[in-house]
Order: sequence, then C-alpha cells, then structure tokens
Amino acid sequence: MSRIEELLEFNKKFVENKQYEAYTTTKYPNKKIAILSCMDTRLTEILPAALNLKNGDAKMIKTAGAIITHPFGSVMRSLIIAIYELGVEDILVIGHHDCGMQNMEAHKIISKMTDRNIEKEKIDFVGYCGIDINKWLKGFDNVENSVRETINIIKCHPLIPTDIHVHGFIIDPSTGKLDKIS
Repeated sequence: MSRIEELLEFNKKFVENKQYEAYTTTKYPNKKIAILSCMDTRLTEILPAALNLKNGDAKMIKTAGAIITHPFGSVMRSLIIAIYELGVEDILVIGHHDCGMQNMEAHKIISKMTDRNIEKEKIDFVGYCGIDINKWLKGFDNVENSVRETINIIKCHPLIPTDIHVHGFIIDPSTGKLDKIS
C-alpha cells in the first residue's frame, strides 16, 4: 500500500467513526490571533501545545522559515483576509532555533534542481517573471533578525491597520520554550 493509500484508508475510517466531531469549530479564530510560523515538522504539535491552542483558536500560516518573501504574496494576502474577514487582532511571528532556512544558500537549491533534471531555461524563466531566484530561495543568517524583518514587513504594510498588534517569538522546537523578540 502506498503512503497516499494509507492516508486515504485512515481518512475513510476517521470519517466513518465520526472522529471529526472532536474538531468542530467555526472559521473565526476564537482567540483572534494569526500565527505565522515555520513549516518545520517539529512544530506541528508542539507549537499549539506550548501556547495552549486548540482547534479553532488561531489562524495558522506556515512558510519555510516563517518568512514573507513578497509584501503582496499569498502570506500577506492571508494575513489581510484574517484581519478584515475573520476578526484577527494580533499576529504572532514565530521563528525557531535550528531552522533549515538558517544559512541556506540559493545556489545549493538550484544545484539540486538541476540534479533532478530541471532545465536551466526553466530556472532562468523565474527571473524573466521578475523574481530574483537567488533572493527568493535565500535563507537567513540569524533567526532573531529574520523574525524582526518579517514583523517589519507586516507592520509597515500599507493595508495593515495600525491597531493590529504584531509580536515576535523564537520557539525551541524540542521544548516549546518561547522567547519574545523585543
């Protein structure tokens, strides 16, 4: 049985046994917060547990490194929708120690693309679309500075109202300990 078939088999039983009932909520975040965090698998359960968040408490947005790569991309769009349509009042940007984006270099990712038979012309095409692929794929040197940069993008965005509070944290992916960024 393939991984996908295993997932679908579990899902069938999940629905048949009405296990979904434990997760029933509305589309509005109970705690009026949105969290932008990293997609790191270690954070999937420890982050909500460390903040005592239950299903329905917060809007969760995950990106590689908790980074906003474009001020008018899908992450900012999601935050704006969360504010204006879903009642979000606070945004938490949560980076983490030992992040895979730390010290990541675009040329290494591009090399892996070519190793997997992505043609140079297709990689170059990204540039023709107005995207600096080296900047787009670049990681960060310091997690605190990265969280601060992301906070700044949100706070300075022309469509974010001034009454929205933006907070920065770094979480330890092993213990769940949060450190506030001042």
